[in-house]
Amino acid sequence: MNPLATDLEHILAHTDGLWEELRGQRIFITGGTGFFGCWLLESFAWANDKLDLKAQAVVLTRNVDAFREKAPHLAEHPAIRLLAGKVQEFDFPPGKFAYIIHAATESAMGTGPQEYQRLFDDDVAATRRILEFAETRQVRRFLFTSSGAVYGRQPSDITHLTEEYAGAPDTMSPNTCYGQAKRVSEYLCRLAAERGCIQTTVARCFAFVGPHLRLDANFAIGNFTRDALRGGPIHVNGDGTPYRSYLYAADLAAWLWTILLCGQPGRVYNVGSDAALTIAELAQLVAGTVNPAAEVIIAQQPNPATPPQRYVPSIQRARTELDLAPWIDIHEGIRCMAEWERSCRK
Repeated sequence: MNPLATDLEHILAHTDGLWEELRGQRIFITGGTGFFGCWLLESFAWANDKLDLKAQAVVLTRNVDAFREKAPHLAEHPAIRLLAGKVQEFDFPPGKFAYIIHAATESAMGTGPQEYQRLFDDDVAATRRILEFAETRQVRRFLFTSSGAVYGRQPSDITHLTEEYAGAPDTMSPNTCYGQAKRVSEYLCRLAAERGCIQTTVARCFAFVGPHLRLDANFAIGNFTRDALRGGPIHVNGDGTPYRSYLYAADLAAWLWTILLCGQPGRVYNVGSDAALTIAELAQLVAGTVNPAAEVIIAQQPNPATPPQRYVPSIQRARTELDLAPWIDIHEGIRCMAEWERSCRK
C-alpha cells in the first residue's frame, strides 16, 4: 500500500471535479524531483489511476537516474515520462501540452557575489526558457510557483502579508537574489499573459511541512524534526522570536492543482497557512510531537527592544476566490512527517 494513500485521498477529495480538465491531456512539469514536484507527481499519478484520466505528465529533471533512485514508483509510472535536461537550455519535446507547472528553482550552494549572480541568472533564464516553450506548444494554462520572498522583509506591524502589499527585497542587499529572481520571473509571466499567448497564474509560496521535505536543508521545521528524531537536543540558532506559519504538504498539492486549473488568469495567490507561531513555539511543538524527552536549546536571549520578525501570509484571496484552506493542522503535519522519516529508515 502507498504510505501516502491517506494524504493522496485527501488531495483527491479537495480537488473533486477539477481533474476532468486533465482528461486525455498532457502536462509539463519542471522541478519534479523537489518537494513541490514530488507532491505534484504523487497526486497526479494517484488521480490518473483512480479516475482513469489517461493523462500524461512529462517531467524535466537534470538527473534521471537520481530521480529513479529517489522515487522509482513515480519514475516507472506509465503516465509519467522523464525528460533529461536543465530548464535553462532543455530541448523542447514534441507535441502539444495543455498545462505547464514551472516549479523548478535554483538553490544557492554558498555565498558571495558570484554565487548570488549565478542563482539570479539561472532562475530568470529558466523562466524565460519555459515560457518560450509554453508559447510554442499552445499551452492553455501556466502556473509559476513563486515565493513570499518577493515581498522582502515583512514589517513588524503587519501580521499577515496580502498580495497587494507593495514591499520588495532590498536591491542593495546581495543576498536577496532569490526574491529578486522570483519578482523578475513573475513579471515575465505577466508579460507572456499580456501578449495573449497563455493564461498565467502565480502561487507565492511560504513555508511547509510534510513528507518529502528535506531535514538537512535550511528549513527550521525540518531541522527541528531531524534533531528530535535523533533524540535531541533541538537547537534554535537565534532567539526564537520570529513568527512563521506552515501549510501541510497534502494541502499544498491541493492548492497548487486548484490554482492551476481554477485560478484567475493574471492573478497572484499566496500559498501557505495563516496560523502563526514563533520559532521557539515551533521547537517545543516538534519536541512534544516527535520526542517529548528532547531538550530545546535556544542560542540567544530575545531583545525586548527589537520587534520580532514575521513571515506569515494572508490567505484571504485563496479562501474567498478558490475555497481553499489549511485543512490539516501543523501538529498533524509534524506527526506525519516524523512517521514518514521513521518509515524511510526501516
